[in-house]
Amino acid sequence: MSRVKDIVEKIRGGLIVSCQAGPDSPLHGPTFMAAMAQCAKIGGAVGIRANGPEDVAAIKRVVDLPLFDCHKRKYDGSDVYIMPTRREAEASANAGADVIVMDATPRQRPNGETLESLIKFVHDELGLPVMADISTCEEGIRAYELGVDFVATTLSGYTSYSRPASGPDIDLVQELASSLPVPIIAEGRYVTPALARKAIEAGAIAVVVGTAITAPTVITKWFVAEIKQGSAH
Repeated sequence: MSRVKDIVEKIRGGLIVSCQAGPDSPLHGPTFMAAMAQCAKIGGAVGIRANGPEDVAAIKRVVDLPLFDCHKRKYDGSDVYIMPTRREAEASANAGADVIVMDATPRQRPNGETLESLIKFVHDELGLPVMADISTCEEGIRAYELGVDFVATTLSGYTSYSRPASGPDIDLVQELASSLPVPIIAEGRYVTPALARKAIEAGAIAVVVGTAITAPTVITKWFVAEIKQGSAH
């Protein structure tokens, strides 16, 4: 797929900034996310990860970087909320997403959908590449076998059966990079530039960073906690 090759060349060796803010954040909403994406581009980001068609459309109007959309939606009876069904994928495509990001774990999807059928729908009906968010090497291999175009380590430490999360899973990046011919994206707890560099050295084609760049409330808490810890001695 020439579209995939074009995206790969644009993001190779670079930083993808995740511009997301939940309803509990003062930054929630398309206007703020578009501004955040503009800041990321000015800073040298090579791509943007977004959440949902409203944010995607707003970001696409002001930033021309490859846009990965994970369109989150919760359904009763399913733990899968990253691009769970065709409905979310179609809305993302219509809004202008360049890559459809989906949970590629074996957990049950809503409405009886399967990972295999959703990948096929995105490829055949929407004509877009797919990035698989996985939590283990086995899931990455399975996603590759089903035809995904990118594999991301996003969910490592966030499923009950994956490695406990004490930091980014750089070992998983290395395992995937040595096992699969598709581009590997490192994501999850990359809170410093040095860690992001290690992911590239481990074989990732790009690194996604969200919280450490785009979540000022969390970053503030990090500083406050460290200061309090120091003053307690």
